[in-house]
Amino acid sequence: MSKQSDLDNHANQLNPNNDAYWQSRDEEERPDDWEERAEGDDKGPRDKEPGRRK
Repeated sequence: MSKQSDLDNHANQLNPNNDAYWQSRDEEERPDDWEERAEGDDKGPRDKEPGRRK
């Protein structure tokens, strides 16, 4: 892979409107309710840990 295709793939995996985003999260494709599900994915792993404050 070229550097540009690596960068494109990385960008796609960060874009909830792209199938690569959902495939990198063990989904076959973008789900029908992707907008609602993507709203909760903007938190980092530390934000999701119990007992942590924002």
